[in-house]
Amino acid sequence: HGWSEALAGIKSPHVKYICPHAPVMPVSLNMNMAMPSWFDIIGLSPDSQEDEVGIKQAAENVKALIDQEVKNGIPSNRIILGGFSQGGALSLYTALTTHQKLAGVVALSCWLPLRASFPQGPISGVNKEMAVLQCHGDCDPLVPLMFGSLTVEKLKSMINPANVTFRTYSGMMHSSCIEEMMDIKRFIDKHLPPV
Repeated sequence: HGWSEALAGIKSPHVKYICPHAPVMPVSLNMNMAMPSWFDIIGLSPDSQEDEVGIKQAAENVKALIDQEVKNGIPSNRIILGGFSQGGALSLYTALTTHQKLAGVVALSCWLPLRASFPQGPISGVNKEMAVLQCHGDCDPLVPLMFGSLTVEKLKSMINPANVTFRTYSGMMHSSCIEEMMDIKRFIDKHLPPV
């Protein structure tokens, strides 16, 4: 709900915004207490074990949402995936593994999950030319800026680096800010112009 409110402030009238809720599930990092989560998080260090099955299932769920919009008449190349934290991670992973050509990804305060599963060097998929806006606060205590920096370097090796934009925000923690929301608006307006 918080993100749909934030997006309401930057909406363009010709764009449809869908903000799906993550399912509620036990999360290892949260002492197995149930919380909204796209997949399990075991740890937050670069060498932490990852929930490969959960990540891949969550990506399939997002691909099903894309399929539904395509059935509704929206071409996939007019769809931008986006998310914050785990949702941003899922958006990146889904975009890099889908067979549907997308307009781009907005990846906020996040990382690339299962990064070792991707080949070294450029991907050959339909989204090797997609646009990515990756944003991160330089004071993020939960997903350190270094994760964002490592992710953007990996992305630039996989897709056209000219299409990858990395923005950092001074003093921003694991949250958002007006400046970031305006950058998101510019990105969406550029890559989804009125038809």
